[in-house]
Formats: sequence, structure tokens, C-alpha cells
Amino acid sequence: MSMNQINRIALISVTGDPAAEIGQEEAGGQNVYVRQVGLALTKAGWSVDMFTRRLSPDQSSIVQHAPNCRTIRLTAGPATFISRDEVFGYLPEFVKQLQAFQQKEGFQYSLIHSNYWLSSWVGMELKKHQPLIQVHTYHSLGAVKYSSVSERPAIASTRLATEKACLETVDRVVATSPQEKEHMRSLVSTQGLIDIIPCGTDIERLGATERPAARQQLNIPADAKIVLYVGRFDRRKGIETLVRAIAKSSLRGNSNLQLIIAGGYRLGASDGIECDRIRGIVKELGLEAITSFPGRLTESDLPMYYAAADVCVVPSHYEPFGLVAIEAMACRTPVVASDVGGLKFTVVPEVNGLLVPPQDETAFAKAIDRILSDPTLRDNLGQTARQRVETVLSWDSVASGLSCLYNKLLSQSAFVTEKSSQVAA
Repeated sequence: MSMNQINRIALISVTGDPAAEIGQEEAGGQNVYVRQVGLALTKAGWSVDMFTRRLSPDQSSIVQHAPNCRTIRLTAGPATFISRDEVFGYLPEFVKQLQAFQQKEGFQYSLIHSNYWLSSWVGMELKKHQPLIQVHTYHSLGAVKYSSVSERPAIASTRLATEKACLETVDRVVATSPQEKEHMRSLVSTQGLIDIIPCGTDIERLGATERPAARQQLNIPADAKIVLYVGRFDRRKGIETLVRAIAKSSLRGNSNLQLIIAGGYRLGASDGIECDRIRGIVKELGLEAITSFPGRLTESDLPMYYAAADVCVVPSHYEPFGLVAIEAMACRTPVVASDVGGLKFTVVPEVNGLLVPPQDETAFAKAIDRILSDPTLRDNLGQTARQRVETVLSWDSVASGLSCLYNKLLSQSAFVTEKSSQVAA
């Protein structure tokens, strides 16, 4: 195996386009993770091809992010948005397109890193046709997701079986927190190899602006009490809990209190429907005057909003990791988050933020009020949050961990191949 082969890898993200604008329907943490990991791995010396499904005939087939990092869009099914729960039937076509791409390039990947359960199926199928090392990151687990919904989608049994087969058979699964690893062991399978490598964030782009300057740029009064939510409009994100917590806040009568709910949505789509529902609750609770919906934040706006906020709230019912939490922490903004999943790993209570039970609006109200009422606590939590992100949660540190894992698996594979050929001789 040549060094060229060892250094060239594929990240597969069927439903999370690394080149997509974050905030589009079903575009969120997975898209950010794959793109940023790809870019950081490139800096670490890898040549990275990121494969995703084409969502529109107008999209470029290849998007070049850096000299050795690109997104490649494959046509699998109609070139239009399809919900994740409807994509599975088009995966065999995705595999064929990936094989055709390799043939055209005159090259076969030695290692792929699949993301989300649909991509794990692609990787396991590809592995039947070529020698391949497969690393996988789940991003969310069906076993966790379906435990909190009243009706399971038709694809549920397929997803659960695929996630189990993946954990038990791929070369390595990457958990982003000890909590996610524990869920895999207790809910998916006791078999399989798991490494813990957390997600990361851009510590240069985030945290460069202080609160007063950010507020000035966004025309936010210096004495405002800003509560921020950033993320998709999805019931599982718990935005309703946050809105009802603000209605219960002891600071509600304070004219300085402001709630900012930032996230993209499309009219008529599932996220647009959820946004309308949240707007209805805001109106019903009489919070319209203090609540704003700025929509999808651009890459230049996002650090400003994080920096301007007094507190960033992550009220998710479940999060395998929770990128928003560490983005806010990188901007020295303390986090109030649900005591679930990976948020229990990133948010250290009373050190860099506060954790409260999910869907408990009274507990969220109390935690938010604590930080808004005590600027010293806010600043201390924010400073420690920044230190934690710099130390263990940068994209470069994530890429370093993944590089070590990839190299270890590739060297083991080369050793096994060499040993078996000696035996055959």
C-alpha cells in the first residue's frame, strides 16, 4: 500500500451535506462536524473527499473547500430534498455512484469514516466489494430517539438493525462523549470497538469579539439581558421549554430582558411548521415584545450573537454531543443545558455552565435567572468555558485524535495483509 493510498480517505455523509448552509432543513451539527473534521484532517496531512447526496440539479457536483478537501455530491434518487426517514431506498444507488467515482479516479479508498446510520449502511455495503477500513460516528441513536416519540416511523426497525450491525462489525465506532458510549453499550450492543473522540469547534473564529463590541455591531443595548437559542426548529430541541421558562422568569417584568431564537426554516417544511408553533406559544404567553427570530445566522453573524448573549440555552430533549454548547463556550458565554447525553460531558455544572432536567421549564427559569442576575458568575463561567474549549474541544484536537486512530487501523491492516500474504507464500 502506497503512502498516497494511506493518506487519501473518504468521509461519507449521505444526508448531511458538508457544503450546505447550516440552518436549512435537517442541516445542523452533522454537516458542521463533517466539514470541519475534513478541513482539520487536511491540515493534518490527509487528502479528504466528503461524499453526500445531491439535493438539487443546480448544485455543483464538486465543491472544493481547500486544496485537499472537497465535497462530492452523488445522484441517488431524485435530485431534491428527501427526509432522512425516506432516503434508505436510494442507498444502493449511492453505493453504485461511489464505486463509479472510484473507478473514474482509478483509485479505491482504504479507509472511510461514515456519519449517521444511513452512511454506515453505505460503508458496510461498500466493504463487501473492496478491502476497506470503516470508522463510524452515529450523531444520533435510533434507540434513544424512538424512546421519546409516541409513534415510530416505518424505517425504525431497519435503522435499529443497521445501527446494531454497524457497532458489531465496523472497525471502530467513534463516540463523541462517555455518555454516548454508555448509550451504545446499554441500548445497541455490548459487542464492537468504541473510541471516545469529542466534537470540536473553531476557536479562532469564535471568541475573537468581546460582549460590548458584539452588542454594538448588532445594535443591542449594553444593559440588555440576552438569552440566546441557536439551532434547528425541531420539537426535540426543546425550544418550547425555553419559551415557557422565559415566561416564568423573575426578570420578565424587566424591560431589558430579550429572548433571541436563531435558526433557519422553510415555510411549509417540518422546521417551518415547528417555527410557527413556537411563534404561537410566544404570542400566547405575551412574549412577542421581547422575543426576536433573526432566522439563519451567517458564519460572520453567529460569533457576534454568541458573544452578545449573557447566556446560551440548549434545552434539547437529547443531544449525543451538542455543538451549539461548545460554540457558545468558545465565545465565553455560559450555557444552561439539559442534563442529557453529551451535554453532561461538555457542560461542567457550576464550572462552565449549569445543567437542568430536560423539559423542566421551572428549573430552566431558575438557572437562567441565576446567570442573568449575577454578572460575576456569568463572567467566571464564561472564562472557564473558553479554557475548556481551547484545551480539549478544538477541531485540530479532534483531527489529531482521529489521525491517530486512522493511522493505527491502517497500520494494523497493512500488517495483517503482509502477514497473510507471507502465509500464502
